[in-house]
Amino acid sequence: MGDLSDKVVAITGASSGIGEATARLLAERGAAVVLGARRTDRLSNIVEDIRARGGRASMLAVDVVRREDLVGLVEHSVATFGRLDVLVSNAGVARTSPMADLDVDGWTTMIDVNLRGVLHGIAAALPTFRKQGSGHLVTTISTSGLKIVPTQAVYAGTKNAVRTLLEGLRQESTDGVLRTTSISPGYVRTELADHIDDAEVRDQIHRNMSEFAIAPDAVARAIAFAIEQPQDVEIGDITVRPTVQN
Repeated sequence: MGDLSDKVVAITGASSGIGEATARLLAERGAAVVLGARRTDRLSNIVEDIRARGGRASMLAVDVVRREDLVGLVEHSVATFGRLDVLVSNAGVARTSPMADLDVDGWTTMIDVNLRGVLHGIAAALPTFRKQGSGHLVTTISTSGLKIVPTQAVYAGTKNAVRTLLEGLRQESTDGVLRTTSISPGYVRTELADHIDDAEVRDQIHRNMSEFAIAPDAVARAIAFAIEQPQDVEIGDITVRPTVQN
């Protein structure tokens, strides 16, 4: 296990699931973590627990749809711990349903959170990374963008849009300052499906999760692996899925 005591890591969507697991694991390995999410009551409990275990942690209310919240997260990280080394853009929503349902509001929400939210994070962090001379963007995408299935067209579209923009950013950033990593989880035991309006789709995803989904810690370990590499090594893409997932 790598020592991350020299890293300051900000994480969006950190109040549960992959974000929470990542914050806890990175703090255990010595990183200072800054947790961002809308549910501040849950953030507060996680931060208190990390500190009680000897870790370094802070928190801030963050809605990734609001660009100023991401700017605030970066500024808070620098003000609290002196710098920001990694931004983990993990916040995401799934409003999956057949396209014929015409859930335009759901489509808009996914575009705003899954795509625009990532862009807001990039816009907030890049100036700080450039000023420091180093920085790392780690972004949670999805295997839904690798295997397109019914009811997930728009969700997968937002994820693949992020995959494309990160590859473009990587090619624009070969001066050794910026690293980018895309993490594509498969079925993971998270709350992502809880807010899907289509009951049939939601129930099917919950059944799959209960049958074979992996723990969020598995994704957190992949994120830690990418972060702990030396500055001249970039782990571009990682796919983490259950061994029995199609």
